[in-house]
Amino acid sequence: MHRQTTASRGFIVTENNKKQVSKRVPDFDQVIQKVHMALREFTKGNPEPMKLMFSHREDVSLANPFGPPKRGWKQVSEIMDRAAAVLREGDIPNFDIIAKYVTPDLAFVVEIEWQRAKIGGSQDISPAPLRVTMIFRPEDDTWKILHRHADPITSALPPESIIQK
Repeated sequence: MHRQTTASRGFIVTENNKKQVSKRVPDFDQVIQKVHMALREFTKGNPEPMKLMFSHREDVSLANPFGPPKRGWKQVSEIMDRAAAVLREGDIPNFDIIAKYVTPDLAFVVEIEWQRAKIGGSQDISPAPLRVTMIFRPEDDTWKILHRHADPITSALPPESIIQK
């Protein structure tokens, strides 16, 4: 298990990683808090704050529950717009962080996002929890999302559930 032992002023030291992250890069926990605030806006149909959290480089990628994975900022931005357009009046009251690891060059977080929103044409606010993995890298003196994968699998499924008919 990689437990965080120190996190302040951009320095993250873990039991298995004794290197220090550059002073110029903000504390990873603060960036995760900003991502969470941006995600709350996303569930209201506003993708713009979340777009600011992503890398705008051509190797950025996104796999969301509404379609196949996309790569490159133009495609990622477009799929974010489409995904946000089907969400309204949402919120994410809770984030359960399952795992988090930070190195000087990359960081990741695995979490369950307990979102709820009006989805598609529904007039009801529905629970829509997501299992999420996000990979970050330092860019422009902050951490940016390099890859995000989100899917609705938050509980055990039978093996046959992966068979497409």
